[in-house]
Amino acid sequence: MTPRGWLLNAGALLGVWLLISLVPAAAGTTGTKLDSKPASSAAELSTIRGVVKATAQATLASQVQGRISRLPFKEGQRFKKGALLVALDCSKYQAELASAQAEYRGKKKTYENNLRLSEHQAVGQLELEVSQAEAEKAFATVRAAQVNVNGCTVLAPFPGRVVKTIVNEHENVFPNDQLISLLDDSLLEIELILPSKSLAWLKVGTPFEYAVDETGLRYPAVVQDIGANVDPASQTVKVKGLFRTQPENVLAGMSGTASFAEIPH
Repeated sequence: MTPRGWLLNAGALLGVWLLISLVPAAAGTTGTKLDSKPASSAAELSTIRGVVKATAQATLASQVQGRISRLPFKEGQRFKKGALLVALDCSKYQAELASAQAEYRGKKKTYENNLRLSEHQAVGQLELEVSQAEAEKAFATVRAAQVNVNGCTVLAPFPGRVVKTIVNEHENVFPNDQLISLLDDSLLEIELILPSKSLAWLKVGTPFEYAVDETGLRYPAVVQDIGANVDPASQTVKVKGLFRTQPENVLAGMSGTASFAEIPH
């Protein structure tokens, strides 16, 4: 090969090599790992703050107007499900119920009598239907009066403790007035806010320890739920955890710090 031919072949090979080096690798379709750093650093997860919350809490309101006659439980006291929490003077509504029941009994007897007479064609169809409608209307009045009577007593929807009594005995209340605030502390949750990068390894059942500020103690816990979305502004996700064993000296509202034993790389 002449020197001129050798130079031409070398130039061609160099051009092919440059072309190959400039073409980017094809993108994968299943995702690729961006780097070898951990999804969340130990520093990020060493100061995860959280708060203890009750699984259920409610503020109960009055359904009727009346005077408070009984408040059996004071703030901080425990109660069972179905326990009487608030009682109103119900004499007015009981009288209205008795009147409605008497009215219904009379209308019902009239309808039943007309029904028997209609079998012998001794009463017109219109009169029969009117008496039936009046009996049904009277029954609806009884049901409405019974609802008012039921509203005179406020029962506990779940077992728990009284957080706050908003009214006092002998006070007059109206419909939708708040009466008492409750919580169920039989099962306490831990609410945490974690960096969204933690989703790369965080799963339901992941163990962690929760140090409660107020008690100065650490408690073993486990991830129960992971939030359905990531906050786009803060790039964080809400996580709920449960104590492995419910501690007796921890109350709803206490704050603390969560720490995860192992952070996968």
